Amino acid sequence: MKMKQLLLCGMSALLGLSLSAGLSANVNAEESRFSIAIHGGAGTISKANLTSAQEQAYRDKLKQAVDAGYRVLEQGGDSLSAVTAAINILEDSPLFNAGLGAVYTYEGAHELDASIMDGKTMNAGAIAGVKHIKNPINLAQSVMEYSPHVMLSGSGAEEFALSQGFTLVPSAYFDTDTRYQQLQDAKQKLKAAEQGAQGKIDHQAAVNYLDLDYKFGTVGAVALDKQGNLAAGTSTGGMTAKRFGRIGDSPVIGAGTYAENGVCAVSATGHGEYFIRYHVAGDICARVKYQHKTVVQAADEVINQRLVGAGGTGGVIAIDQRGNIATPFNTEGMYRATRKEGEPAQVLIWQDH
Repeated sequence: MKMKQLLLCGMSALLGLSLSAGLSANVNAEESRFSIAIHGGAGTISKANLTSAQEQAYRDKLKQAVDAGYRVLEQGGDSLSAVTAAINILEDSPLFNAGLGAVYTYEGAHELDASIMDGKTMNAGAIAGVKHIKNPINLAQSVMEYSPHVMLSGSGAEEFALSQGFTLVPSAYFDTDTRYQQLQDAKQKLKAAEQGAQGKIDHQAAVNYLDLDYKFGTVGAVALDKQGNLAAGTSTGGMTAKRFGRIGDSPVIGAGTYAENGVCAVSATGHGEYFIRYHVAGDICARVKYQHKTVVQAADEVINQRLVGAGGTGGVIAIDQRGNIATPFNTEGMYRATRKEGEPAQVLIWQDH
């Protein structure tokens, strides 16, 4: 009898554990919601210098992009497809420093960078310094999916693009009057800074002298799909008046882009040299994974404490395995939008709205 009672107790205990595990899984599933966040760059976005019409144009384009990515997720599409759908819209708009709106190099050309990462497979693709790719994020995805490499650059990346059926666009496609005027303004500031150094040309010091607006404008997206897969992507035209083939953080996995299932996905925008040195995207996810911090806490620590302490400026969008979103930045503003399952889009520029 005692043996029978023990067996019954054991079976009850196992059944209880099984039910508990099932309940826990259901709770986690219910807490996880497909979500997406995008950004269109950070910097000195002054309310005084942004007309109501300009502000509305930015808000409309951000909403269009986040809604495009959300529709992919809502229809059961994967997070990678949502990320590229959102970024393509931003790349095709002259409002942002990516694709069509890419800034000019010092020599008056355009050099574009992008990267994408699949949190499910930990596979990644990146391209840097391309001059004839209409949507750089799409080429980065092709590098990830159809090459054995992670990063391709310059003419080699464009040769690969041709092998994948991409159509190259003329460099003039990226020309815009607004960006050209920004280049002229930047050159004047560079010249003044260089002449101010007792006639000695110190280009690096001159670049540091430029206002934040010349260093920002990157676009990006992070997403969590219905299957629980995370993805992140980033695309940029780089820094106004950049020279010597300079490459920032946007195509660097772990700096400007990172995604890992069960942890988080991050896309960054800011002064790229600092984001590379401090491994910003990877650091945020490492804090979530190993220190068990929330994505909001981890992102805030890296952007508003570690990066600020180093003198770095910018921001990130980050999303965790349950669809929680963080959008911290340490500049005056950051163009961004978020949307979670069953909720309307939220479009924001400054800290409070």
